[in-house]
Amino acid sequence: MKKIRILLVGGGSGGHIYPLIAVAQKIMSLSGTDSGYHLDLRYFGDAGGYEDLIKENGIKYSYIVSSKLRRYFSFENFVDFFKFFIAIFQSLFKVFFFMPSVVFSKGGPGSLPILFVCKFFAVPIIIHESDSAPGLTNLISGKMSKKIFLAFESAKQYFPNRNIEVVGNPVRSELIIGKGDSGAVITDADKKEAKKQFGFDPEKPVLFVSGGSQGAVIINDFVLKNIETLSVKFQVLHQVGPSNFDEYKKDYDFLSKTLPDPVKNNYKFYPYFENNLKSAYIAADIILARAGAGTIFELAYFGKPSILIPLPDAANDHQVLNAIEFEESGATIDIEQENFLSHLVLVQLETLISKAEVLKAMSKSASAFYRPFSSETVAAHLLSFSGLNIYPNNAPIKEALLK
Repeated sequence: MKKIRILLVGGGSGGHIYPLIAVAQKIMSLSGTDSGYHLDLRYFGDAGGYEDLIKENGIKYSYIVSSKLRRYFSFENFVDFFKFFIAIFQSLFKVFFFMPSVVFSKGGPGSLPILFVCKFFAVPIIIHESDSAPGLTNLISGKMSKKIFLAFESAKQYFPNRNIEVVGNPVRSELIIGKGDSGAVITDADKKEAKKQFGFDPEKPVLFVSGGSQGAVIINDFVLKNIETLSVKFQVLHQVGPSNFDEYKKDYDFLSKTLPDPVKNNYKFYPYFENNLKSAYIAADIILARAGAGTIFELAYFGKPSILIPLPDAANDHQVLNAIEFEESGATIDIEQENFLSHLVLVQLETLISKAEVLKAMSKSASAFYRPFSSETVAAHLLSFSGLNIYPNNAPIKEALLK
């Protein structure tokens, strides 16, 4: 039985890990059990807090020390300089003994040494850039890549004369509704049932607030400060972030002593939505969130109106640029963090929830922004580099999947 060896590489953040897992899930389903191939999927690098998640999805994990490329002066650059060469040394041995057919990289800290070694061993490199402005790792590795997949159309300008395909951002299979990947179809009954799962009134609108996988203190502070006002118009689902949860809970417990029961009943907060994230999206009427690529394409998949607060110090201002492109599509309202003032946000939320036609138009625009079959497209290309052609004669993958 022939082996398919595919290496996955990425920085240890949710923005890197979740798309890698989404692609890995599709690789497994597309390769199947009757193909005559044995699949060996591995992740090299530092997965941060996602090591268990990687293993749970059938991917073998091998640690390689991570170093970060900074374009500004920092004493940490001196430490990471030595880490970089340690990572090269580790990668030489690990890549040699695994010898993948292809490597798929999401970029991020720690990826570059592994990709240099893969290039040395003539392993084909395929990368995916989630943001509208690429990070330094992908700008460099793009020059070595056989294929570059992009989430945003505007990112094309950063990779001139390269083999590029815009596919959107892979969405995890556990968020997909039904068997298709052409965008979620949510009925009124689905929405009401999801609201009931959180103990909410199915007839009252839900505001889903998220600061991304790590949470956002400024968004948490906004919710805590305005919880009574928000609870008049909305039932609020709030992802606080794992690292912020204990401190936030202390503040809320103190505040809640003076809150009336209707306010407390209309507000639920969690450190992180893991198993119930799909339900949170389905229940939501409006979403207030950061502007990470993963969040934007999940909003697009579920067709949800939103207000985005881009992280201002993200590398290359990529969240700001992500939000601008999404706003230009008509799917969201972009509020820069410097303008993230309570009265402004509250007015926007109250205006939106009172205008059903505006919400409907935003929802339609969000759905149109979504690019279906992102995971399948990337997975099929990776398998083709391994000798398994899922769609003969390079048949258009989207057409084949729709049959």
